[in-house]
Amino acid sequence: MTARRDKRNIFVLGYDEAHSTDLLQIRDAERFLFHPLLHSSEVIHQDNYFIDEKLGKARDILNSFEGSIDAIICHWDFPATSMAAILCEEYGLKSPSLEAVLKCSHKFWSRLEQQKVVPENTPAFCAVDPFDDQAEDKLSLEYPFWLKPIKGYGSMLGFRINDAHDFKRALAIVRDKIRRIGDPFNTILDRIDLPAAVVGVNGNYLIAEQFIHGIEIAPEGSVQNGNFTIHGVIDMVRDKNHKSFLRYEYPSQSPPKIQQRAINIAEKVLGQIGFDNGCFNMEFFWDRETDDLWIVEINPRISQSHSYQFEKVNGMSNHEVAIHVALGDKAHLRHGDGPYKHAAKFLLRHYTQQDALVERAPSRADMEQLKALQPDTDVEIRVKQGQRLSTLCDQDPYSYMLAEIEVAAQTTHEMLEKYHQAVALLPFEFRAVNGSKQEESGQT
Repeated sequence: MTARRDKRNIFVLGYDEAHSTDLLQIRDAERFLFHPLLHSSEVIHQDNYFIDEKLGKARDILNSFEGSIDAIICHWDFPATSMAAILCEEYGLKSPSLEAVLKCSHKFWSRLEQQKVVPENTPAFCAVDPFDDQAEDKLSLEYPFWLKPIKGYGSMLGFRINDAHDFKRALAIVRDKIRRIGDPFNTILDRIDLPAAVVGVNGNYLIAEQFIHGIEIAPEGSVQNGNFTIHGVIDMVRDKNHKSFLRYEYPSQSPPKIQQRAINIAEKVLGQIGFDNGCFNMEFFWDRETDDLWIVEINPRISQSHSYQFEKVNGMSNHEVAIHVALGDKAHLRHGDGPYKHAAKFLLRHYTQQDALVERAPSRADMEQLKALQPDTDVEIRVKQGQRLSTLCDQDPYSYMLAEIEVAAQTTHEMLEKYHQAVALLPFEFRAVNGSKQEESGQT
């Protein structure tokens, strides 16, 4: 593989065609050459994650490259973020350390670090071994609480636990599912020396967390040579079931003083973790009644689910920030320079725990009709006609995601109207089949 010498070479870990378009639309894209470093189909949503094998393949690509290797970027969660940190260290590139990445993404370890500097913003928590028959007796929390894997993403294997029945039912599901990510996560944990408090809490553990709720916001930004910067705050709006996400909206409609409090907390926590030379987003719950602000989780990367919103409202994508931080350049941020004042990524869901066959999904003609009416609306259909919903990977326990619909407008009201018009133009039909989401997951 060869490269032009007048351009800087950026390797994209988890490359795919959809996000390559985002990269090529950044303001100074002509300065760079983007190279695939494993396709997204090789590193995400896998039945089996062979971390060492994937790292070896990535090294082969890098070692055979005849030009300069100037940066490695990724915008996916597990295992890409950890793999990127490992490769950047090996090739002398700018990146957060693997230890810092794991302090963010290992939920129990992350809570321990948060508790050291912002105990008032850290929910009560305890580790849970799902394979321990006495796990319930060892809980230090009262019902209700949240139960999540030590490492997960997209609300997978995340449950609201109201009572002992919910707890036992959740453990039955988790025991059948958790090793798919827990085992490969352990191979990454084996690369560093864990503190004594974390050693026994491996990737196949759960964390029980105090039941927190409220308005959910997510500051997204970067730390570069110790300098902390925010490029936006997203509203993470949940649907009527209060569990599944409905949309990610920008700019945040939460009070500015709450946004600033969250930003200040994020800076303090990332400083404690030692996170540097990378991008992040940190999720918070603000309880309007008590004014409590709780940390939900830390993601040591940009979110591709926020890219459209930043581009349409700010006139620049968060991919641009990630690229410049990875190169060690200063990113020149924009705010409000885009063509719209509001934008959101909507997650169109089918709320059921019953399995079903997709008898109808939107056709090319349906998509073209929507594009004619809403040229700037982007849609990704996640299901195909003839597909069983139970074959969808990494769904939350309460719904199936059918499509992602990205909409921009001048007002929130107009944005919601455009979304509802889009949904009306994207027909889905289902036929019930034997089996259920509970049975498929091991739930009774």
